[in-house]
Amino acid sequence: MTSRWQWFVRLLLRRIWFRAALFSIFSVGLALLAAFVAPFVPYTISTKIGSDAVDNILEILASSMLAVTTFSLTAMVSAFSGASSTITPRATQLLVQDATAQNALSTFLGAFLFSIVGICALSTGIYGKSGRVILFVGTILVIAIIVFTLLRWIEHLSSFGRVGSTIEQVERVTKMAVEQSGFRVRVTVAEVDRATTGRSVFADEIGYVTHVDLGALTGLAADEQCPIDVLVSPGTFVTPQRRLATWQRPDTDADAAVRDAFTIEHRREFDHDPRFGLIVLSEIASRALSPAVNDPGTAIAVLGAGVRVMAGFLAASDEAESDDDASGRVRLPDLLLDDLLEDLIQPIARDGAALVEVAVRLQHAIGEMAALAPVAAHGAFARYAAESLVRSETAMTFTPDLDRVRAVYRGYWGASVQR
Repeated sequence: MTSRWQWFVRLLLRRIWFRAALFSIFSVGLALLAAFVAPFVPYTISTKIGSDAVDNILEILASSMLAVTTFSLTAMVSAFSGASSTITPRATQLLVQDATAQNALSTFLGAFLFSIVGICALSTGIYGKSGRVILFVGTILVIAIIVFTLLRWIEHLSSFGRVGSTIEQVERVTKMAVEQSGFRVRVTVAEVDRATTGRSVFADEIGYVTHVDLGALTGLAADEQCPIDVLVSPGTFVTPQRRLATWQRPDTDADAAVRDAFTIEHRREFDHDPRFGLIVLSEIASRALSPAVNDPGTAIAVLGAGVRVMAGFLAASDEAESDDDASGRVRLPDLLLDDLLEDLIQPIARDGAALVEVAVRLQHAIGEMAALAPVAAHGAFARYAAESLVRSETAMTFTPDLDRVRAVYRGYWGASVQR
């Protein structure tokens, strides 16, 4: 897991205003650079550039880039609104942080500012003939960047904010969260309380844990010669009565340093919170299964993505040899298999119980995930498969449809199901 400062920088780079400001500063600097580089341009080159060439190009850029920027901003807002109403509001976090959309908007805004600053500087006469050459070269460079960005943006608009693309984005960030969280992802069926003794460090805010600075905790544990038990993982909702960690240090002098290693925000983030990705996937499926949308195909696509994500969880579980970090001084909580299955399966089983195509695919998904899991975990999968079957038996009124679901269930679990 990244340090707290690396985490802060990563969040800053994802802010749309930061990228737009960075591109704008670069564009203004490029426009003003011509005045300082002008003395180094040979006079023979300066005479080949017409006096009105740069002025006309900059005027075209200024008028067109303002319109393109407005159009791009409108397209982004429409995608955000559409995702909130038809997919899930939680998915808009990924759309807002979309790098291609941010680069497009920032490039168009930067090009607009470049042309405005260039026109203003030309009107003051600070460039001269040599300066116009530099400004002309800079303008050609900006046009090339605009063309490349515009082509990428046009292609990206075909999928930006669409359900399928959003599912792929959620799947991708959830897989990354499993790999980059820094927690030894051990999928267990029952929670074990390892922190029954020791001094407790409590939260001082109300919100969700979004980041745990394991490097800072490891260094603190080494300095104090005292192991630290971390009791919460990213995504946990905490209050001042919730313990963040425990350790054996007798006094309270260093408790603040332990507390500072936990970042608490008002909303959950995808980066180090794999369970949040599973929750968002299930929300997308639930919205698709609502009577107003009635799109079982999306729920089936979510189940496919969920199986791939769970495969990552189970693979990480196989690689975890212990629940300690490399130094053995910071012990981390486990991710519980029951929690993961509840996040992904329960909403889909509830909302898709009456649809045979969803119920059948859900039984297949649970069975295939069980095949990837250790034998000791099969009981949890079997329980969720049985619960999903009971929901279908309650909701379905057409007997042949129910028989299909029962047949798939028996194929994986070999259990007799009463009619």
